[in-house]
Amino acid sequence: MYAALSCHPPLGQTTTIVSDRESVRFTVLIESSAGSEKTWEVALWHNFDTLDKWTSSSLTPVAEPAVTVVKPAHTDVRRQYFSIDLAGRPKHGSSLSYTITFRAAEDEPWKWANEHFSTSDGRIIYQSPDPLEADLTHYLEGLPPFLTISKEQSDTPNTNLWSLTYPVNRASGESPGRSSEKLGRPTDPSRWFAEVRLWAPWLAPRQGKDRFQPDKEAILAAFERHDGSHLVLLAVSGVDEVLTTLNHDGDGSIVMNSNNDSEKEGTVRIIAAVGKDLESAIAASMYYARKLVMAYEESTGQVDAEMKALIDGFKPQWLENWYDGLTYCTWNGLGQKLTEDKIFDALESLSKNQINISNLIIDDNWQSLNTEGGDQFDNAWMEFEATKTGFPRGLKATVGDIRSKYKHIRHIAVWHAIFGYWGGIAPEGKLAKEYKTTVVKLKDGVSGGKITVVAEEDVDRFYKDFYQFLSSCGVDSVKTDAQFFLDELQNSDARRQLIKSYQDAWSIAQLRSFSARAISCMSQAPPLIFHSQLPSNRPRLLLRNSDDFFPEVPASHPWHIFCNAHNSILTQYLNILPDWDMFQTSHDYAAFHAAGRCISGGPIYITDVPGQHDINLIGQMTGNTPRGDTVILRPHTVGKSTSAYNAYDDSVLLKVATYVGSVHTGVPILGVFNCTSKPLTELIALDAFPGAEHGTYIIRSHTDGQITKPTSVATNTAFVHLTLPLRGWEILSAFPLLDFTLRREKGVEAEGPERIRVACLGVVEKMTGAAAIVNTDSYVERESGRLRIWTSLKVLGTYAIYVSDLPQRSIEKDFFAVLFGRPIPAHCVRVSKQCGNVLEIDTTRAWKETDSKASWSNEVAVEVVIR
Repeated sequence: MYAALSCHPPLGQTTTIVSDRESVRFTVLIESSAGSEKTWEVALWHNFDTLDKWTSSSLTPVAEPAVTVVKPAHTDVRRQYFSIDLAGRPKHGSSLSYTITFRAAEDEPWKWANEHFSTSDGRIIYQSPDPLEADLTHYLEGLPPFLTISKEQSDTPNTNLWSLTYPVNRASGESPGRSSEKLGRPTDPSRWFAEVRLWAPWLAPRQGKDRFQPDKEAILAAFERHDGSHLVLLAVSGVDEVLTTLNHDGDGSIVMNSNNDSEKEGTVRIIAAVGKDLESAIAASMYYARKLVMAYEESTGQVDAEMKALIDGFKPQWLENWYDGLTYCTWNGLGQKLTEDKIFDALESLSKNQINISNLIIDDNWQSLNTEGGDQFDNAWMEFEATKTGFPRGLKATVGDIRSKYKHIRHIAVWHAIFGYWGGIAPEGKLAKEYKTTVVKLKDGVSGGKITVVAEEDVDRFYKDFYQFLSSCGVDSVKTDAQFFLDELQNSDARRQLIKSYQDAWSIAQLRSFSARAISCMSQAPPLIFHSQLPSNRPRLLLRNSDDFFPEVPASHPWHIFCNAHNSILTQYLNILPDWDMFQTSHDYAAFHAAGRCISGGPIYITDVPGQHDINLIGQMTGNTPRGDTVILRPHTVGKSTSAYNAYDDSVLLKVATYVGSVHTGVPILGVFNCTSKPLTELIALDAFPGAEHGTYIIRSHTDGQITKPTSVATNTAFVHLTLPLRGWEILSAFPLLDFTLRREKGVEAEGPERIRVACLGVVEKMTGAAAIVNTDSYVERESGRLRIWTSLKVLGTYAIYVSDLPQRSIEKDFFAVLFGRPIPAHCVRVSKQCGNVLEIDTTRAWKETDSKASWSNEVAVEVVIR
């Protein structure tokens, strides 16, 4: 007989119980063949009383607490739920291990979930109620005597913070000063997470249990302890020309590796932070790192020079279209042999399909190079003007025609490398004659060898002239790639001269010429992160958050989402918006990627082959404003993994959290992805949604519109029972419920009860429809006693409201709706087909039929009155 089992808290995973909770509710779902009358029994096995002795506790059958979202749908399944509350905390004071046994009848043998479903025990860490220790030796043993340890003031509540420093020798000639020293061993570790240098331009996550042993150098390492606290270690680079990373000695101790490019003795800097939760500990370390870096730059005069340059030339501009407009990039869609004809073919295809992009990125291969084709690293840049091969009329003519024909395109960006091109500057070209150049050696590897680049003396003028040329052609934004080449410079003297010179020249030029409309790409190298991306005294950039989208590599797609979600745990604290890279809407993984981009908190770029577009998918990612602009619905916070310590190979659904609105009254959003090679099922409760710790919520699934019963974190009485196949995804939104009591005057015709609960759902056919809400306000009018729900939306579409007693109400008698003060036609209002508690209003149709006009705000104002 078919049987499947799901448990919350889940088996095979670790769950942390905060210090003020005194009970854990276990809920188990048994799915079995439809028509079966078997009376299932379920038991929880655990070591709650004694660490080395397990006992069992029987679970009790309960009414169905879950909304089921299954892809593909299984209708021939019987579902039975069981629960038990495990009160108190383990007497042995350690973490709790548990598993489940089950059987179909009293006369059948018990089956172990571990064996039957190939899963491991679950574990619960009970967070200690004791305060954090003030002594770092409690968290790190074997600290070396040469280390200077200073307790620092943390800017994050309920965290402790330390600065750890020691000297490193100065550089000698072309060779840096080097240091490799043991830091110590984390005490009482349960799991660890690290952000490592995947290779020179990119960061990537690594996870493990017990012993710390990442396969690559890390810039951040975090340790979950058995007492529920978290130790975070951050290696600081870019101060005094010192680059520091973290590794291990093979026996669990952390090793600090440092290079000093300065001609003076340098300082290795490590920041240690401890918090009750990982987010707070990482925040404490990153905030302190920012203070260190900004204080250093002020002391060296770098800030003054940059601020003077910005005052002289910077013109602030509104960046809404740049951040929130749909973007098309030429790279994957049009290939590397780029021509203006290919660009116009792509734009015409988009236009015919009514895909109104706001931004266009003309990617690699528009430039004039000394050789065309072959290895891109062998090609060098000749002159500012575009290649005659692909752009015979020049860049200005191409850009001018684009702007005149496609009025909805607000911004046009071009690609270039930080040194100009992959192979630098061509010694025989016009640029080499105009600017002083120097020959530099790159480290062996992908970019190894010698190339010619603009010298330090002329890099400011070079960038100023280049961006003035682009501006004169109608280009108003840039994608600056291959920035890791700065960190690939082999010799210390070149690194001293060029790393910060190029970064500063580029930063100033893009701010002056393009008002921060710039994408920083292949720039996740430590000297660049801490110098250019961490300081908050300039407008924020778009930053590529991971390695590329590779359309022809199937295995890369789930990893791409996983990597970005975990990288954002760190990059959320940089002065950037995360760019999860372009993708194709006609791809096998298109919807998977689209969901990831929608919850990323960053921009959305598509790179479709002309004629190959998924219009429905684009419609789920975007919406049209009253003025006809196509915009994305970007949440207010960066999307990041909710569990840093879960590894890519774990049989766990990846959960990526973001948020819309204000604290406690906003909407937490959870993107859920199956990044594994097999179908997975989980019970997802409200406690998976960061920001929903207080109050009562309903949870809505995007793909089928189903809504749970009201629930809270304290009770976890409702779940989403989610089954995702390979490439499966879902977006869940948790909406806070507002309670009201209506007051009806005599003679008012109304059918529903006076007590009512409501939630504004935004525009429901969109993946992140809650992000369409600009503002909303619900209140009972003093005079009439009616409930008025006022909402301002970014886009037209199906606006929806959850109404607790909608099945008992009459749309004609209980509701009245207006759009910009004009009554909405009755046929534009309906009860949702997916959920009987949801009232839907077709604002697109109502907009047309009421002949409404866009206001100055370009927003959709809807009012619903409930009597």
